[in-house]
Amino acid sequence: MKIGITGATGFIGARIIELAQQKGHTLVGFTRNTSRPVPGCIETRKFSYDEKVNVDGCEAIIHLAGEPVFGLWTKEKRRRISESRILGTRRIMEAIAACPAPPHTLISGSAVGYYGDTGENEVDEDSPPGTGFLADVVQSWEHEALQQPLSSARANQPLPTLANPLRVVTLRTSIVLGRHGALQTMVPIFRAGLGGPLGSGRQWMSWIHIDDEASLALFALENTHITGPLNAAAHHPCRNTDFTKSLACAVHRPAFFRAPAFLLKTVLGDFSHELLDSKRVLPRRALAAGFKYRFPSLDAALADLLS
Repeated sequence: MKIGITGATGFIGARIIELAQQKGHTLVGFTRNTSRPVPGCIETRKFSYDEKVNVDGCEAIIHLAGEPVFGLWTKEKRRRISESRILGTRRIMEAIAACPAPPHTLISGSAVGYYGDTGENEVDEDSPPGTGFLADVVQSWEHEALQQPLSSARANQPLPTLANPLRVVTLRTSIVLGRHGALQTMVPIFRAGLGGPLGSGRQWMSWIHIDDEASLALFALENTHITGPLNAAAHHPCRNTDFTKSLACAVHRPAFFRAPAFLLKTVLGDFSHELLDSKRVLPRRALAAGFKYRFPSLDAALADLLS
């Protein structure tokens, strides 16, 4: 299959490309900077929120591009987080609708932030959305991907309806553990013996190994009965305290330096919610569809990544 992938040079995109190659797929990499070829892709094309996107020849699209959420949520940062997801997805949908031979499948990035703070409650793909900045962004993000028939953002300028409905899967991703990403930030702190729980430590964390994240994206692509939201999370979420103990054990260091909630809120502002809110998310649709996790337990995932 010829797959177009946005965010192709990112942490997740690069791993999907590697696994897709192993499965015999060919890849077209979409990136903002086309001066350098995307490793593993037969072609590099421009992806921009301000320009038309060319998806001609692609049988499917995996759309991952978006501003990272990590960092202080200034007014400008919030704008970039929101616009990169909403406008970026809108450009992809416009390109698909305008394509003479459009792709049959879109795997669109999403996030477990959809559910907001879940507290002690377990949630799955059928659970209602939560509230808060990221929950609102994710709902709007998915809304753009799920429009059928497709239409442009400009009133009175409808795009053509596809002859065959586009199959859309919104991949609601949790914290992805890999040698890059969030774990890359945490490991040096823990190896220095400065790690510890965040706030009370009782908040639930949903996570997934990078290999399972990439495999699940391709699993959703290759299994045509899968549509709609799909939680990309391991089926054993853990409390922050337990995550802290497992990571400390994996790097053979103590982890006594608790970060008080008030300090995180003072330093990080609204972004602190991403560290202190509970996300107890279960991947019921992935399991029901027969997806097999390579790393269902946190200890196994960390052992693989930190060996």
